[in-house]
Amino acid sequence: MVYEDRDITKDNPTVEELTNWYTKSDKELKRFFNTSGVLYRELGLKDKLLTLTEKQQIELLASDGKLVKRPLVILDNAILIGFKQEEWEDALL
Repeated sequence: MVYEDRDITKDNPTVEELTNWYTKSDKELKRFFNTSGVLYRELGLKDKLLTLTEKQQIELLASDGKLVKRPLVILDNAILIGFKQEEWEDALL
């Protein structure tokens, strides 16, 4: 399997990439947020996300890669967000 390693904390995902991944993932947008991150807490996003539109949330994610939950793996047939062993085994094996 060929892969590209990308540090999204230094090379932020674009709005277009995030929109594509979110649409392809079939998961809730809030799953893309690094809810345990310092920046997430500093910005008080737990409550603020409820008032933001989908577009605003994606723009926020694109503004700083530290807001995006990692690891983030983009496959042809799946998007893996964070590490969940069973999910990864199903997608990769």
